[in-house]
Parts: sequence; C-alpha cells; structure tokens
Amino acid sequence: MPKEVFGRDYQFLARGEILTFEEITRLARIFVENGVEKIRLTGGEPTLRRELPKLIEMLSQIKGLCDLTLTTNGSRLVELARPLKAAGLNRITVSLDSLDDAVFREMNDVDFPVSRVLDGIEAAHAAGLWPIKVNMVVKRGVNEHTVVDFARHFKGSGCIVRFIEYMDVGTSNGWRLDDVTTAAEIVAMIDRELPLEPVESQYRGEVANRYRYRDGSGEIGVIASVSQPFCGDCTRARLSADGKLYTCLFAIKGHDFRSRLRDGETDEEIAEFLRSVWRVRTDRYSELRSSKTTGLARKVEMSYIGG
Repeated sequence: MPKEVFGRDYQFLARGEILTFEEITRLARIFVENGVEKIRLTGGEPTLRRELPKLIEMLSQIKGLCDLTLTTNGSRLVELARPLKAAGLNRITVSLDSLDDAVFREMNDVDFPVSRVLDGIEAAHAAGLWPIKVNMVVKRGVNEHTVVDFARHFKGSGCIVRFIEYMDVGTSNGWRLDDVTTAAEIVAMIDRELPLEPVESQYRGEVANRYRYRDGSGEIGVIASVSQPFCGDCTRARLSADGKLYTCLFAIKGHDFRSRLRDGETDEEIAEFLRSVWRVRTDRYSELRSSKTTGLARKVEMSYIGG
C-alpha cells in the first residue's frame, strides 16, 4: 500500500462498512457447508485487526473446516504468535521480499527492519504455528540477485520458501512485463548452486510448483501465474473486509454479500447466491495477460482482497 496512494489523507472504510467477526464467521460457515475446506486470513495486514485471536477462535470452531491459516508481514508475530496458536490458528505464511534492509524497505514501504520479521518467524515456530511458508516476490532489477542467498538462508530450517513472479495486481504498483523474473529463471538460479528436483503437487489447484533439495534439506515452491497461468485449476474465492466476494485475484468487481447479511436473508438464500456466482465464473485473466492488458481496466488492489 504505497504511501503516495494511501497517505495520511486517504479515506479508509468507516467501521460500520466492515464485516463484524460474527458476520465473517457466518459467511465462513456457509462457505464451508458448500465445499470450502481452507480459510486464509490476509490483507492488507490482518494482524492490525483488533482482537484478531477472537476471530480465529470463532472460525476454528466451524465444523468441517480442515485448515485455518494466515498471511502476514510478520511485524506483530512476536506478540501475537502464541495467542493466535492458542485461539486455533493452524499455520502461517510470512511475506518477506528480501533479507537486505534497504531492498526490503524499498519493496514494502515499511518502517521496520528485516530482523523484526525474522524474530516473528522464530516466535511463530516456537508457538507451534507450523509449517511456516515464507513468500518472496521477485522483481527484476530489484531483488532477483538475492534469490539464491534467500533460499540458502532458509534451507534446512523447515520453513518453505515460495518465490512468486511479480504480478500486476491492482493498478498502483507500476507493473511492467519486463520486470518479471520467471519461475524457470528462479529455479535455474537456485539449482545451479543448491541442486533441486521436482515434487508432485499435493492436490489439484495447488498454486506453487514444488521442488526439493536433492540433499533432503527441505523444499521450495515457485508461483508462476505470469509465465505459467493456472486459471483452469483455480479453486479460490476472496472475501473483502466489507463483504464483497471476488472470484479472481485480478477481478474488476465483486459480489455484495454484506447487504444480504444485513437485509435478513437466510443461510440458504445466501448459499444459493454463492452457488450462482461460483457456477458461472469465467475468470482467466492470467491466461489472457499481456503487456497490452495492463491498465485497460481498474483491477481491485491486492491490499483490498489479499493474495
């Protein structure tokens, strides 16, 4: 969320426009009853939400939910890791684009050092939030030269690093196709110094292509949504903080669930609306993407619907 866009004068949502914990939990339960098995809390930065462990506790009690996880920048994990685990969180993913403070601050526009994130990862490990995935977005000319060192740092730690191709999410990150370091390039860079071999996917729709170190010291993943789109196997839906459902990370508009909650619709009426949206989805932006598609329509920002 670049400061030049989301500065001091930016008008954020009023509290009344944001779903309550009870509303989030009700929708989550309806989603699980209709086939959802995993829920991930993301952002923006989800650990900024007040009383987050309370929401985790409410979600963890949903019958049929198999996996409850969270993606964070790690800035508050030292204080929150144990309360989140105690509330029922299964595991976490931490976003960390570089081990170099200057590059990290440039890419993330934050005012805290890398050491704070690393301390958070240690706190999460100690709390039992495991396995931990560490996401690194790779941007050509900015941090691709640090890929091997990044892999080496976490090799043998038990953390699973996932290298992500730089994507044109939203309209505020100044994306260009030339800035993309492809997954194939990333794997080749690592393999030259830390030999890898491919690993079979764990399930259909898994977004990361998996590789393990040949010496048995762990694995990495690469997410290639630019160079190797996987729209056809996508099983993800995204619910915004104000109750809109998006069926694609690159969507232009969402489907309003908040008004249905607040207008008194029954669970079955809401479920039928969910099914009607999901049955007709045709999103395939990543397959259609080219240098000509960027900027043609105002896509939703990743800070609004998460990754």
